[in-house]
Order: sequence, then structure tokens, then C-alpha cells
Amino acid sequence: MPAKIRLQRKGKKGRPFYHIVIADGRAPRDGRLVEKIGTYDPMTNPARIELNFERALHWIQVGAQPTDTAKSILSYKGVMYKNHLLKGVKKGALTEEKVEVMFKEWIAEKENKIAAKVSGLAESKREDSKKRLAAEAEVNEARKAEFSKLRAEAQAAIEAEAAAKAEEKAKAEAEAAAKEENKEVEAKAETTPEAKEEVAPEAETEKAAE
Repeated sequence: MPAKIRLQRKGKKGRPFYHIVIADGRAPRDGRLVEKIGTYDPMTNPARIELNFERALHWIQVGAQPTDTAKSILSYKGVMYKNHLLKGVKKGALTEEKVEVMFKEWIAEKENKIAAKVSGLAESKREDSKKRLAAEAEVNEARKAEFSKLRAEAQAAIEAEAAAKAEEKAKAEAEAAAKEENKEVEAKAETTPEAKEEVAPEAETEKAAE
């Protein structure tokens, strides 16, 4: 049976999740599956891969053909490298002990790279968070400054309006006081002795005519 190693999509729309499966190469895409050997979640960073290493290596050794994506996953997990080393044992170029040492060194180097990537992503995330917080603080300060400016302008407008009203009121009161003063002056002028003396001769003339 020409076996094939490929991905079987699961998950939801916009949130893919895959099973790594062994399928009959002659079957259609959604045809019969022989075995599930792992899972692949591309939505995490780095991608999360769970793989039955021994079963994956077995299928590669018996001639199963991986798709391009499946081959990348197997290479990432070291299956393809281990298979390459074991071919060297068959050819007599390597011993099994040497293969184990070389593969452990490869695994250690791979884990260090992954750890460095995770650390770098975490640091980048922290830096992005700091930048975002700084940008938000800058926006908030700008908003506060704008609000303070508008409030000061509103307060100045209120004070200017109050001053104008006070000035208008004072002017009206001054005009009213001036009118009142003029009335008092006129009233006093009408009741002074000089006014009476001016009327008296006319009264005497009227009496003489009688």
C-alpha cells in the first residue's frame, strides 16, 4: 500500500487545527485513514506540534511519502534527520551509539533555538506592551492638555461675559443715579426763594389792576 503522511484539517473557520495522519495514497483526500500520529496547531507562536516520533520514523522507513507541509513538520521534529543517520548505520558509515550522540546533540541545539525564540518573542511582546502603554499615555496627556485648554477658554469666556454684564450694570446704575440727581436738582431749583421773588411782582401787579 503506498502510504502517505499528510495533514487532516480540524478546528473551526479561521482557527485551523490539524491531525498528522497516515493515509492510503490511493484514497481521496477525505478517504480512509490508517493511523493518526500527531497534531499540529499553527495558530500558536511557535507552532505547537505533538508527534509520535517512533511511529513517524517507522512510516518514513517503510517508504511513506510526506506532503511538503508534513515533511517540514517531520524535519522540525528531527524525524527526517534521524532517518538520515540510520541510513548511515545501514551503510556502515556510523554506529548506533554515534547516531544517538549526534541526535541528542541535534535535539539539544534545537531546544536551545526554540527557547531563544520563545524568549525573544516574550521580550518583543514586553517591548510592544511598553510602547503601546507609552503611546496611550501620550494620547491621554494630549487629551488632558486639550481638555484643560478648552476648560480655560470656557472659563475665560464666562469671566469675560460676567465682566461685560457687570460693566453694563454699573453703567446703567450710573445713568440711573445721574437721572435721579438731575431730578433732585430740578426739584430744588423750583422751591428756592429766588423763584418766589420772581413770581411776587407779578402778583402785586395783578392786585393793583383790581
